[in-house]
Amino acid sequence: MLTVAALLALLAPTARAEDPWGLPRELEGVGIDPRPNAQLPLDAVLRDEQGAVVRLGDFFDGRRPVVLILSYYRCPMLCGLVMDAALDGFKQLAWAPGEEFEVVTLSIDARETPELARAKKESVLAALGRPGAERGWHFLTGSERSIALVSEAVGFKFRYLPDRNDFAHAAGIFVLTTDGRVSQTLTGLTYDPRTLRLALVEASDGKIGGFLDQVLLFCFHYDPKSGTYTPVVMNIVRLAAGVTVLCLGTLVGTLLWRERRQARSAARQPSLTGTP
Repeated sequence: MLTVAALLALLAPTARAEDPWGLPRELEGVGIDPRPNAQLPLDAVLRDEQGAVVRLGDFFDGRRPVVLILSYYRCPMLCGLVMDAALDGFKQLAWAPGEEFEVVTLSIDARETPELARAKKESVLAALGRPGAERGWHFLTGSERSIALVSEAVGFKFRYLPDRNDFAHAAGIFVLTTDGRVSQTLTGLTYDPRTLRLALVEASDGKIGGFLDQVLLFCFHYDPKSGTYTPVVMNIVRLAAGVTVLCLGTLVGTLLWRERRQARSAARQPSLTGTP
């Protein structure tokens, strides 16, 4: 069961100062403020689950998009729910971390260690059950400064609660472009596979996915309010018109080709009334 604080944190991404009932004081300033196209600090210094010093930019190869998950490894409630939701979405994709996309999980608690990150990685990958995913799902820790640089870039606002020795934060993940910019911010605790797939294709600028994915992206755009890709009526009309014109052109071309072939065939037949 969700704690009261966790339940309220879920509402934080859409909370506004004018809400008549407001939020508890401890959750003031907590939420997700989507920042499309914001550049992440690729030179931010972090540590991977083995304790090696890395930079955020090491996980962007210019071809594969990156899913960023901000959480902390000893979180008693909400982080686990976010991770479970991400796992559920990834399991339903035909794609896998390390192949078509990368995943970076960064702890927002600067006190956490690579040992904690390694233990979390082992449990998460066991739940995912995709051989080779360990190469594409990275669990990082960092200093307060590095964490702040990354979280501020994507609009992830959290707050440390000293009385409870934990963090108030909202639920969401971030889909990043191949060069480290925010493409889509998916909030809440459900990341359905179609939304994830289209978000990854869009973030890759067509470097992954197929022709059908491109058609779907032409007809559907991400709606932050619903958290899904919704139809773009005018684009669907344009596509339908284009398909109709193409079909008519193909039909006319086929009829003309048949007519000419029949005319050439008739011209080659010997005359029935001429002199042998």
